[in-house]
Amino acid sequence: MTHADNRLNGRVCLVTGATSGIGEVTARVLAQMGATVIVVGRDPQRGAATLDRIKEAAPTAQVEFMLADLSSQAQVRQLVQEFKRKYSRLDVLVNNAGGVFPAHKQSVDGFEMTFTLDHLNYFLLTNLLLDTLKASTPARIVNVASEAHRRVPGMNFDDLQSERGYNSIRAYGQAKLANILFTYELARRLEGTNITVNALHPGVVATNFWLSNTRSRRNNGIIRTLATRLTRLVMISPEQGAQTSIYLAASPEVDGVTGRYFQEKKETQSSPASYDHAAAARLWQLSEAMTGL
Repeated sequence: MTHADNRLNGRVCLVTGATSGIGEVTARVLAQMGATVIVVGRDPQRGAATLDRIKEAAPTAQVEFMLADLSSQAQVRQLVQEFKRKYSRLDVLVNNAGGVFPAHKQSVDGFEMTFTLDHLNYFLLTNLLLDTLKASTPARIVNVASEAHRRVPGMNFDDLQSERGYNSIRAYGQAKLANILFTYELARRLEGTNITVNALHPGVVATNFWLSNTRSRRNNGIIRTLATRLTRLVMISPEQGAQTSIYLAASPEVDGVTGRYFQEKKETQSSPASYDHAAAARLWQLSEAMTGL
C-alpha cells in the first residue's frame, strides 16, 4: 500500500488519540492518501504540533484538530456536535484513543477510567456518529483493541468498574475484550448497511502510552531500567504499529469485510470469550445505560 496514491480523495476520516503514536501515524498516512482528516486529542498545544508535523510530511494535507477529552461523555457529545456542524459525511472512523491507569480512578461521569476511556468512549462516539456514517456509505469503523484481551477469561459483569481489588492489567484486558465484543455486536447490528467494523491488535508499540505504564508498575530503579530495556527489544515502532489501522481504514482488500479481528494486516481469531453473543448483547445494554443512549 503506497502512501501517496490519492485513493482517499474526497473522503473524510476521524482519528481519535491522534496527537502521538500510532494515532498520529494513522492520521498522517490517511492525509497523504488524500483524505480530509480530523485529528482528535485532549491537548490543544499537542494538537497544533501534530498538525504541523503532518503538514510538513504532506504539505497539501487537509487536516483539522478537534479538542475533546474522551473520558468525559459531555466532551464526546460536544465533539460530535462540532464535527456535524462542519462535515456532512464521515467515511472512516478510527477509534484509537485509550489508556491504562496504575490505580483505580473515576471519570467525571463516575465510571472506572480505563473502562471509560477504552470502551465507553468507543461505544458513545461511534453510536453518535452512526447517522453520518450511514449517510456516507460505504463507510468503515476501525477499533484499536489489543491482545491484552486474552488476559481475562470473560467480562466480569459483577465488577465492570474494577472496584474489588483493582489491577491495572486486568482492567485493561477487560476493556480491550469489551472493544472486540462491541465490534462484533456492532457488525451484526449494521449488517446490510454497507458499513464495516473491524478490530485490531497493533502490536507492542514503543510509545509513551506503553513505556509510561511499564514504568508505573516498577518501583525499583534497577528493575525498572531492565524491564524498559527488555520491553524495547520486542517493541515495534509507531509506524509499524499503525499499519493494520491504516490497512483496515483504506485498503481495497478489506472492502465488505466486517466483524473480524486483525493482526499484522491479517485476519486472526480473537479469544473464545470474545465470540460470546450473549455477553456482547449484555455489554451493549449496559453501555447504553451508562452513556444514556
